[in-house]
Amino acid sequence: MEPFERVVARHGRTVWRVCRAVLDEHDTDDAWSETFVAALVAYPSLPASTNLEAWLVTIAHRKAIDVLRARDRRPRPVETVPEPVPAPPHDEAIARADELDGALRSLPPGQRRAVVYHHLVGLTHREVAEVTGISSDAARRASADGVAALRRLLAEPAAPRPSGSSLRAATRSSSPEPKGAR
Repeated sequence: MEPFERVVARHGRTVWRVCRAVLDEHDTDDAWSETFVAALVAYPSLPASTNLEAWLVTIAHRKAIDVLRARDRRPRPVETVPEPVPAPPHDEAIARADELDGALRSLPPGQRRAVVYHHLVGLTHREVAEVTGISSDAARRASADGVAALRRLLAEPAAPRPSGSSLRAATRSSSPEPKGAR
């Protein structure tokens, strides 16, 4: 194999033309340099029968496309900066988190575990079943019933929260809990 310096000298103009065909003059030199850096790394392992010019043109084209993509991701100046969407006040976010926590605590233990393990931890219903010692169907049902109860609780505007026992009674009367879901 010939020394890499000769490859650069022989094919440098062709690589520059490929990069220039895709890019403006400011980005062409960067793509040209990146092409030969990438080629230098791969050059020692190339088979002797490789068409160097075609190989370098392919690398140059890909590097030029990479430069275009990177340019598209850069921030661009705009006439007016849009107003940021105000985040909820910190106190409001804490209050909402406390409200969710209170609602979760008011669920029957089986539903609470199923909701937390499935929706917050990310376990599958089968994994919830293995952890809690119930069937997969019971875990799915306990999770669905728990989410339904949470929706009802969180939809009520500032109503006093039922205690755990009164919520369990209300939940049992509206939808039977699977055996072993507690």
